[in-house]
Amino acid sequence: MNARSLNLVQAVNDALHVAMTEDDTVVVLGEDIGKFGGVFRATVGLHDTFGPDRVIDTPLNEAGIIGTAVGMGLYGMRPVPEIQFADFIYPGFDHIVNELAKYRYRSGGQFTCPVTIRTPVGGGIRGGHYHSQSPEAYFIHTPGLKVVCPSTPYDAKGLLLASIASDDPVLFLEPKPIYRRATGQVPPGRYTVDLGSARIVREGDDATLVAWGAMVAVCEEAAGRLAGEGIECGIVDPRTLWPLDIDAICEQVDATGRAIIVHEAPRSCGFGAEISALVQERCFLSLEAPITRVTGYDVPFPYTLEHTYLPSPRRVMDAVMASVNY
Repeated sequence: MNARSLNLVQAVNDALHVAMTEDDTVVVLGEDIGKFGGVFRATVGLHDTFGPDRVIDTPLNEAGIIGTAVGMGLYGMRPVPEIQFADFIYPGFDHIVNELAKYRYRSGGQFTCPVTIRTPVGGGIRGGHYHSQSPEAYFIHTPGLKVVCPSTPYDAKGLLLASIASDDPVLFLEPKPIYRRATGQVPPGRYTVDLGSARIVREGDDATLVAWGAMVAVCEEAAGRLAGEGIECGIVDPRTLWPLDIDAICEQVDATGRAIIVHEAPRSCGFGAEISALVQERCFLSLEAPITRVTGYDVPFPYTLEHTYLPSPRRVMDAVMASVNY
């Protein structure tokens, strides 16, 4: 069968169908994910195909969803819980960072807990401060967790299948503003994208942009405009935020001498700060300008000023120009 044109949420749905068809131990659970198909329709059709024993509608209880998934994982299943918005994940935070992330270590490898937590992240839907957060840094700081964030339908399917197959717990962040905006060719059936492998989105000699999720498209637009002014920007999408493919990032930065990191989470202690430190440690002698971050602001995510809060192509372009002219 030939590849099909799917959007990102359809690619997620396709991955779940493939995983559940191939492995009876894969189950999904979460709020409204059954007959309704999820608030973003990511699980539509699964209930009809696999039934209520494997597509489980849960109470509105994030701690219960994660805790149940942890128990399932310890007893030989591969649960894929959905947290309806990343903003609601915090009631399950203790289960994730104190239990899920540590079982393999604390048991000396005798137990694995292969749980893949799916959750939509980011702004762009006018959801305000309770439906727009990007909490990746909290979880990257937790040893034992893998953290993934795709930016294309192809990567979404391949990374999700790789996550579900992993014996380590994975937090799978889905950028909701591009659920239907990002489209692309997606092969049928099983394929995987290696966890920990970055994607070179665009080659460029003058500056390197590092971005993930919805910010990749923002950087692509900025790079396209800058090319019209004679400035060629390379773009690196880590895809897996942790473990990070720092070698791929540094190879690009060594070639350009400039690094601009773009994310929509708040600036202070955001993941961009860690990438900046890693790049500085490895690329110091290659840098032609200070490493720059273009990020959200250190305020709660706003309702009416969402367009001001989110990094824009113009903000990225200004940062690149400042770096090039340094």
